[in-house]
Amino acid sequence: MVVQAKIESKKQHIYVECNLNKLNKNDIIILKYNGLEYIGTVTNVNVPDSRKDDAKLIRVATKKDIKNNLFNIRDANKAFRKCRGLIKKYNLDMRLLSATYSYDRKQLLFQYVADERVDFRMLAKDLANIYRTRIELRQIGIRDKASIVSGLGMCGRELCCAKFLDNMDTISINMAKNQHLALNPSKINGCCGRLLCCLNYEDETYKQYAKDLPNVGDEVETEHGKGKVINVNILKRSYNVDLGDNNIIEIELDKLPDGSST
Repeated sequence: MVVQAKIESKKQHIYVECNLNKLNKNDIIILKYNGLEYIGTVTNVNVPDSRKDDAKLIRVATKKDIKNNLFNIRDANKAFRKCRGLIKKYNLDMRLLSATYSYDRKQLLFQYVADERVDFRMLAKDLANIYRTRIELRQIGIRDKASIVSGLGMCGRELCCAKFLDNMDTISINMAKNQHLALNPSKINGCCGRLLCCLNYEDETYKQYAKDLPNVGDEVETEHGKGKVINVNILKRSYNVDLGDNNIIEIELDKLPDGSST
């Protein structure tokens, strides 16, 4: 049995092999991942066995585990403030975003954004001397920053990258063009300033529905004569043709290229 779990401290979904007879959605678990222990929340129990990360379920979290995790969060917040002070002391051009302990406190992870590579050797040395654990300072991109900070998208819902996305897929401007969206940055860019992740969700459907449809401006032959395409409705699989003298007709394609009905 494989379940999907979200490690809150890493803002990451992973697939965990489960040797328990029953595990429910929203159960809190302790798991081992990349040699470290984390506390996570089960988000999906109906996962194909083929999907599995190098992670192992240790146990369902106890009240003591949950209490210990609260202490970890408290101490990580203190470490965040301390690290921010040291960044200011060394005048480093970096913006600290988060500090998190693994559940077993064997790692203290600091994530930051910066325009260029930062020489943080003195900072790392000070942090290691203070906290006596493995210190990792990780530079992340602007899209990863959005997944950590979170927020509301233009749809009014929590950002997909913070809510459920496992991987940051490559998004191209062609996806917006495939959906005939206006290439206005305020409409097609997310909170991170990059193209919306959700452009990827329906891209294959739009490409499938657009097959055999002409482009706006094409000259086409119809049963009523030759005309110019002035509008295309991809999801309806139809297009409007101007035959001249204000004579505009709509042509609908009944079936998809695979033969199925729209």
